[in-house]
Amino acid sequence: MPKLPIISGMAAVKAFSKLGYKLDHQTGSHIILRNQNPPFRRLTVPNHKELAKGTLRALIRESGLTVEEFDQLL
Repeated sequence: MPKLPIISGMAAVKAFSKLGYKLDHQTGSHIILRNQNPPFRRLTVPNHKELAKGTLRALIRESGLTVEEFDQLL
């Protein structure tokens, strides 16, 4: 299994924006992203200095990517 990078919430938002995710709204420290292309997935990214490994892995899975594909976006 590939190793996950240690990144912040804002770095994850920038990487997902390259896939077509745009800021929908923000509630507290959680940034809600919505994909502009079908399937119109929604991701909730915590705006923390460092994302937990399980949280990042779940976000990558929900976006339909593999860890290798996500790593190339960074």
